[in-house]
Formats: sequence, structure tokens, C-alpha cells
Amino acid sequence: MDPERRTFVKQVKRLFVGKARKATEPEVFHKISLVAFLAWIGLGADGISSSCYGPPEAFKALGSHSHLAILLALMTALTVFIISVSYMQIIEQFPTGGGGYLVASKLLSPTIGAISGCALVVDYVLTIITSIASGADAVFSLLRPEWYHYKLPVATAVVMVMIVLNLRGVKESVLPIVPVFLLFLATHAIAIVAGLVTHFGNLPTLAHETAADFHSSLSQLGAWGMGLLLLHAYSLGGGTYTGIEAVSNGLPILREPRVQTGKRTMIYMAASLAFIAGGLFIAYLVYGMGQVPEGRTLNALLFEKLTSTWPGGKAFVLVALVSEALILLVAAQTGFLDGPRVLSNMAVDGWMPSRFALLSDRLVTQNGILLMGAGSMVLLWVSQGRVEFLLVLYSINVFLTFSLSQLGMVKHWFEVRATDPRWLRNLLINGIGLLLTGTILIATICLKFKEGGWMTLVITTSLVVVTMLIKRHYNNVRKLLQRLDALLTENLPTMPSNGRSTGAHEAPILTASSGEKTAIVLVKGFGGLGLHTTFGILRTFRGHFKNFVFIEAGLIDAGQFKGVAEIDHLQKTIENDLERYVQLMHSHGFYAEGLSSLGTEVVDEVEKLAVQVTEHFPNSVVFTGQLVFPQETIFTRILHNYTAFAIQKRLYYHGIPVFVLPIRVEA
Repeated sequence: MDPERRTFVKQVKRLFVGKARKATEPEVFHKISLVAFLAWIGLGADGISSSCYGPPEAFKALGSHSHLAILLALMTALTVFIISVSYMQIIEQFPTGGGGYLVASKLLSPTIGAISGCALVVDYVLTIITSIASGADAVFSLLRPEWYHYKLPVATAVVMVMIVLNLRGVKESVLPIVPVFLLFLATHAIAIVAGLVTHFGNLPTLAHETAADFHSSLSQLGAWGMGLLLLHAYSLGGGTYTGIEAVSNGLPILREPRVQTGKRTMIYMAASLAFIAGGLFIAYLVYGMGQVPEGRTLNALLFEKLTSTWPGGKAFVLVALVSEALILLVAAQTGFLDGPRVLSNMAVDGWMPSRFALLSDRLVTQNGILLMGAGSMVLLWVSQGRVEFLLVLYSINVFLTFSLSQLGMVKHWFEVRATDPRWLRNLLINGIGLLLTGTILIATICLKFKEGGWMTLVITTSLVVVTMLIKRHYNNVRKLLQRLDALLTENLPTMPSNGRSTGAHEAPILTASSGEKTAIVLVKGFGGLGLHTTFGILRTFRGHFKNFVFIEAGLIDAGQFKGVAEIDHLQKTIENDLERYVQLMHSHGFYAEGLSSLGTEVVDEVEKLAVQVTEHFPNSVVFTGQLVFPQETIFTRILHNYTAFAIQKRLYYHGIPVFVLPIRVEA
């Protein structure tokens, strides 16, 4: 890409996603972090917004046995608090975040952690698409039925807008929706309270009728039949609890102190979620909600029935349904926040391609956002936006992640029983959570296997297989590089002392001369790759270069971008590595110096540094190493960035010669 075209592309990118941020500025962590209130909106809204589809689908599943909604309300509220308390313990044990992926990886095994991570990735894709599809249902409930066939194109356009919005960064995508979130809470709280108040005098009669209907259902279905019906309906509300995981996983973007902020966010989310979801079940029951016509939602019918005698009732319905549609966009935002974060955590550990850990110049994991958006659009069209179908896929992955997290915590408390006096209490909390979530997981798979459950198992299993192949490839490459490191660092070859007959360690250090030939060596850490490139220069161009300048561009990825301390540590590590190269060349009589910078794009940083060096040393040649595999495939192209060739192309436009030295990687 020529410089003019590259400048145009940058201008277009800045127009859509904004100008770049500087990761090395300490205040940037304050600017993009969230206080508890904003985190409650940006992360906890996922669970709260599920009242638009979780409770309605669960209530409809009861059929003629609607009186069981009281039990569903109690079960839902109890589940929210049990899982929330459990995740507050997880926040204490894992203050750097990570959610279900980190819990399963650390407390069970890395492989089980990868399974949990894959389930989370699919879960967050489903969070996006289920929320947007449900939001479209809410909007089209206000429109004419013949307009319903526009739902899919509209939902697709919304996904594309969400992708652009998230490429701009975290905080910008949360702040504008604060009023929407509060409006949603207000309208739904009014509906629930008004329903209870207006039917307060009928509560004794309702309780008597509910008891009679309960005994009638028991005689018709039997204890097992009624239990399965409850379990079936309850499992459809599985998406209701995803926001709990989102808070734990989103700790890295919370304001310090993160543990306290996370707990406070969890309390806000649990209280509001239990009230809204449980309250809606009761409202459906007291208003005798029945069949729902196609193209309408249960909540729309509830609001219409509730406000039929209110002055301005139609306006209230309009505001309530619009707030539902917008709050569901907030929930979709949770998928865009936490899905890429799970991908980046897995990439840092070698389960996903390393590029998913890279940050864009807006300090977001751009590749992860694009993948989540693309996956959402594919599932949107495969499912045709049918919320009842998406909820089956959703629930299985939700409860799979929960079950593995609870199992890991149970194992942890049992192992520390000798040192932690609270182990039994904590084990009981997580044990109850494990029993609850595990039972629902098994029941959902069995009851909904033919209705779409098989699809989510195939998708998640396929993703797990891919991660295993990726991990095996990275492990093999890492072993080969470690062997190279050992060969070169433990048995450093004797380098030529720049034409002198003195011993290598007795050679004098030369002074810099801007007119002499200079080798600019691109390195990444002090090890086999950098040393292999350096020795290749000395062997191939014996006595040609008098000056050596080592350049290292520190890549700030999701693994380092957690605070000022991590950035400082990265900078010090790079400086120490460069100093080792400089001392090595000094000990053999060459002039050498090191130059470094930090950024989110290696090519850009190297370009700046190389141009800076050539201004002082005009007779310079850039050298870099590139891993070469015996058989290059699409798989290796995806897993390795081939940055050396991108640097070579970029520097050619500055008239700087670049040599790429091959480093063979084979068993």
C-alpha cells in the first residue's frame, strides 16, 4: 500500500473509530475504566435485559399451568443470589478477572479451561444476537404485522453499527446509554409495582386459586411430570444469569480498587435482576397472560393490558418497549466487551491465534470485536432471528460455564480446608450452585437436544477441537524456539572481533561513526531469534558493518494492558534485553546501541524507530528474522503474523533496504 493510500485509509478509520490513544499515558487507564455504576450498566445489563425474553419464554413454556409462575419467580430470584454470591467469591480469588475461563484453567486444568472459554465465546456471540433479535421483536411489536419481514435486515444493520461503535472503545459505548438503562428500570418497576398494587385486594383469592391449580397439575402430571415442566420452563431463562459471569470476566476494565468495584457491581446487578425477572413472572400471573400472537411479545401485551385504563397508556407502552429495544443493545454490548476479552485471554495462553490478543490504536481487541460481530451475523441468519431457538443454544453454554466454574471453586475450597476457616460455608455455597447449574445443564441438553441443543454442542465442540490444534501447534513451535535459545545462549559462538587479532573479550569498544555501514537489527527479547539474526549478519557480511543498532518495539497486547505497572514492567524488560545485546557486541569490539518504543502496532513503531536511526546513520541496512516452516499453510498464516514482510514493505517506501533472514522451524 503506497503512502498516499495508507494516509487515506487512516483518515477513513479515524472518521469511524476515532483517533488513536496512547497506551503509555497513565491517565488512559482511568479514562477507559468503569466505576461500579457504569459497570452495572455496561456489564450487568446483560442479565437485566433478559427479562425481555427469558421470563416471557419461560412463562409461555408453562402452557395451561401458569400458576407455577410463582415457583419460577422464586427459583429465578434464588438462583440469581446463589450464583452472585458464588461469583463474589470468585472475584476475591481472581482479582485480575478472567471469569469462567480463568477459574476453570487455574482450579481444574488448562484443557477444561479451554472448554469453558470456548463455551463463553459462543455464549457471548449468542448474547449479541439474542439481544438484538429480541430487541427487534420489541420494536416490531409496535409496528404493523406486515412489516415484520424487515426484522432480519434491520437486525443485521444493528450488528454492523455495534461493531463500529465498539471499535471506538469501551467508555464511549457505555455513557450514552445510561439514560436508556434507567428508563428501562423505571418503566418495568412501575409495571411490576402497579400490577401488584392493583391486584393487592385479590391476592388471597389468587393464592387460593394457585394452590388449587397446583394440586390439579400435580394430579394431572404427577410429581415427575410437574418437575420436568418446571425444569423445562426454568432452563429457557438461562440467559437471565449471563450478566453475573460478565461482571467477573470484566474486572480488568473496572475502576480501582477492582475487587470492591466488582462486588458493588454484583450487588447492584443481583438486586435489580431478581426484582425485574421475578416481578415479571408475578405480573404475568396476576394479569392472566395467555397466548401471544405472532409478531408480538408477552411484555408488549402485559404493558397494553396494564395501561388500558391509564391516561397516556399508549405513550407508556411506547416508551417501555423502546427502552426494552435499547437496553437489549446494552446487553449486546456486553457480548462485544467480554467476548473479545475471553478470546484475548485464550490467545495469551496459546489457545487462540495470537492476533486476538493484539490491541488496535484505540486500545481495543479489534480482531475479537470483528469475529464476534461476524459470528453474530451468521447465527442471526441461520436462526432467522427466532428468539425461542436461540435461547436453547444460549442456555446450554451458559450453564456449562457456570457448572465448570462452580466445580472449580468446590475443588478449591476442599483443598484449602486445612487453612481457611470459612471453607465449609464457601464450599456449601458453591456446592449448591454446582448442583443447581449442573442439573439444569443436563436437563436442557436432554429436553432440547432435538430442538437445537445438538447445534450448540456441535458448534462448541468444533471450537474446542480447533483450540486444541492451535495449542499443539504453538507448543511445538515454542519447543523448537526453546531449543534454539538453548543452543545460542548457552554456547555463544565466537564472533569476529571486527578484524582485530585480539581475543573477543579484549577487543576495544569502537566509537560511533555516522558514515560507517550500520546494521539495524530488529529483535524481540534476548534469545535465539535475535541472536540467530545477529550471527547471520556477522557470518554473511563479515567485516562489512561497523555499527550495530538494536531495535525492539514492545507490543502492548491484552496481556500487558492492565495498568501502569504492567506497562512499566514491559518497558524495563525491553531495556534490559537491549542492554544485553549492546554489551555482547561491545565485548567483541563493535559499536552498539539500543532503541525501543511501546505501542499496539509493531510495524508502525518499527517504522518510526528505523527512520530515526537512518537519519543519524544514513548508510544503514535493516535486518530481521522470520520463522520459515517446511510447509506453509493457511493454518500457519493465521497463527503467525509474518510481521517481518510487512516491515520490509513499509520501509521500502522510505528507501531503507531491508534483509529478511530465514530461520527454519522444523522438528
